[in-house]
Amino acid sequence: MTDTPVSQDSTPEALLAQLDALMQPSEPLLTQLANAAAFLYWSMAEVNWLGFYLAEGDVLYLGPFHGKPACTLIPIGSGVCGTAAADGQTQHVDDVHSFPGHIACDAASNSEVVVPLFDAEQRVWGVLDVDSPRHARFSNEDVRFLEHAAELVQHRCIAAGGRIFPLDKTS
Repeated sequence: MTDTPVSQDSTPEALLAQLDALMQPSEPLLTQLANAAAFLYWSMAEVNWLGFYLAEGDVLYLGPFHGKPACTLIPIGSGVCGTAAADGQTQHVDDVHSFPGHIACDAASNSEVVVPLFDAEQRVWGVLDVDSPRHARFSNEDVRFLEHAAELVQHRCIAAGGRIFPLDKTS
């Protein structure tokens, strides 16, 4: 276990540096995603849910998160998360209720950003999903920050070799 101090500096650059220091490539994917979800959730104001969905076949399964219990599976191509996974494009939605096929896991959510995560072969292996109860909560700067955080997460997780648990010998 690594004891990583969290600075009070909340600039995007400082937050990304702290996230980088927090994630250890020697630790399994699940551990890294759990710490990343906790760190990012507590680093952003007016966020009611932040977490990861992991792709398996044509479904996204709920991964580590912070917030209320969530949908456990989302078909790729459905809702904001499924669209980001299918298109490989960040989804920045100011009003989720106007998004065709929106999947409402928490009725309090009104805006959302979903960033796809890619493996070394540029295949989507998951998404970073962030919800807010405030309409149009996320600025373009917030979206860029989340995309940089997702890049950091995907690079650290690629370095971990995709091991879900330390003793996973299948990777």
